[in-house]
Amino acid sequence: MDHAEKERLIQRLLSESVGDQSRVGDPHRVLEGIKRAGAARFGVSAYRPDNGFSACDLAPPLARMIDHTALKPETTEEQIRQLCEDARKYCFASVCVNPCYVQLASTLLRGSPIAVCTVIGFPLGASRSATKAREAETAVDDGATELDMVINVGFLKSGRYEAVEADIAAVVEVAHRRSRSTRIITKVILETALLTDEEKVIASVLAKNAGADFVKTSTGFSSGGATAADVALMRRVVGPEMGVKASGGVRSQSDAETMIAHGATRLGASASVQIMKGLTSSGSY
Repeated sequence: MDHAEKERLIQRLLSESVGDQSRVGDPHRVLEGIKRAGAARFGVSAYRPDNGFSACDLAPPLARMIDHTALKPETTEEQIRQLCEDARKYCFASVCVNPCYVQLASTLLRGSPIAVCTVIGFPLGASRSATKAREAETAVDDGATELDMVINVGFLKSGRYEAVEADIAAVVEVAHRRSRSTRIITKVILETALLTDEEKVIASVLAKNAGADFVKTSTGFSSGGATAADVALMRRVVGPEMGVKASGGVRSQSDAETMIAHGATRLGASASVQIMKGLTSSGSY
């Protein structure tokens, strides 16, 4: 147990004393006393709505940066159930699923700290803006709290920058309007493998101007995925105010650490369990 984990557990002890520290005494001394008596592990409930703490507060920080992803067209209901079970076990930040599975994932993860993420205009980004906005509305109605939308790559490469920004803003507006008790997060997929560095910069600026929360590298369905250079470039452009999500090709703990070192604050991966086990996946996403 490192110092940060110890402090989180102490905060749990304090919160569970309902403001009356005399009930448990000094939490530091209580914790040390329990350890001296022979405890090697501490059990905590998975969800505590009364005080806002959960077992995921003690999860490895890497796990809390991963969107555990299943977006292949042949993904089955059983695979979504396994995805959600994995997410609960490892305390991933979210599960990222196709829109048709948002309701199922929301039901399976109800009462947990795991978010439900879905994709909008996926994977081409070529839908009309009104279609993307309606898709976002439906996803939120179904229980999604994170929306990963694909930009209109063709418009970007045509120099139609105002149209690209408006396209992003249409989904962001839905997220802002529908954020009530739970904030709806928007991530903008640039599909960096199809862009020049100049276009990556422009797309990142447009996403920031439109009020999105993250820029994201890839869908995982194009000619390439995340690279450390792209992540670093996107981070330089958006600054510290926005998140950067690296997705596509993050298959090992080493890959994950490289992306984080270059500025990623979220990772999209289907190899999430292998990453947490220190293994390397041969998958494409």
